[in-house]
Amino acid sequence: MKYYTVLILLFTLPVMAVQWEALPTTPPIPATNPQTEAKIKLGKTLFFDPRISRTGTISCNSCHNILLGGDDGRSISTANGKLGKRNTPTIWNSAFMSALFWDGRINSLEEHAKYPLVDSTKMDMLDWQSVINRLQAIPGYRTMFASSFINGKITINNITKSIATYERTLITPNSPYDRYVTGDKKALTEQQIAGMNLFAEIGCISCHSKPNFSGPQLLDEGWLKKFPKFIGSDYDSKYRLLEDTGRHQFTNKESDKYLWRVPTLRNITLTAPYFHNGAVATLTKAVQIMAKTQLDKNLNIDQAQDIVAFLNSLTGQFPEQIIPALPKILETSVLLENTN
Repeated sequence: MKYYTVLILLFTLPVMAVQWEALPTTPPIPATNPQTEAKIKLGKTLFFDPRISRTGTISCNSCHNILLGGDDGRSISTANGKLGKRNTPTIWNSAFMSALFWDGRINSLEEHAKYPLVDSTKMDMLDWQSVINRLQAIPGYRTMFASSFINGKITINNITKSIATYERTLITPNSPYDRYVTGDKKALTEQQIAGMNLFAEIGCISCHSKPNFSGPQLLDEGWLKKFPKFIGSDYDSKYRLLEDTGRHQFTNKESDKYLWRVPTLRNITLTAPYFHNGAVATLTKAVQIMAKTQLDKNLNIDQAQDIVAFLNSLTGQFPEQIIPALPKILETSVLLENTN
């Protein structure tokens, strides 16, 4: 895996350097789940298959729409008429995240893929065995699992390993920013360069760092930060920033109040609305809110728009996605189990 860096001198400060890194063209692959073409194909098919939801109508792609920004465009996720708890994050470039779910409770894509299957506000299966039963009733899946795993079995671990393997192909390198930091000095506009400098100068990069602009990939814990850090602005009530206590709701630890994973900024212009509660409609306003609540800085509209111009440069090249044909089911009655 290659990382490219470039030293950018900040325009209003004494000589000072910031490390900027381009997104690698391949993601980190865990030794416990190597990539194979058969497994990627299986994972992609499962990702698009609504039959692993209780009603047979919700797939992973329903919320993480890879034909859009990898999310659902809603303030709060919704499935089967049920409102979820938080905004749906993008699945693009999640292979570079050190923490998954907004509260950072999970550290691997394999574990992340398990829980929506049995979440009552998502795919709503009765239990993981019900998912296995659905897939075992489809001959095509039995063949695909046999080709993808040594044991050839349809298990919850093999299901989630397959989905995670496909998700690791969802990366978007070669953005204008990436081309700029690897030597193409014409890849960014003057406004984008100004925004890039300001992004570093005021401290945004202290959290949104490394190639994915989501912090380092830690082995034992995720990259989590307090939000809001500076409490007391009008933004707290206007955008309901204090209603959800973040990781604290998962751990019940007082020290975890308002602790959240740091989301990626890549392709962020495609994933409105913003924040964990989807309460902010525009990226310009989101930048101003973050500057105030995290850095205690007031940005005027021109400064915010310069940073937004820079964030636009983080939109990368999306690999072509062809929706897979789903294997046929022979026993339609299997879709009726546990639907009441």
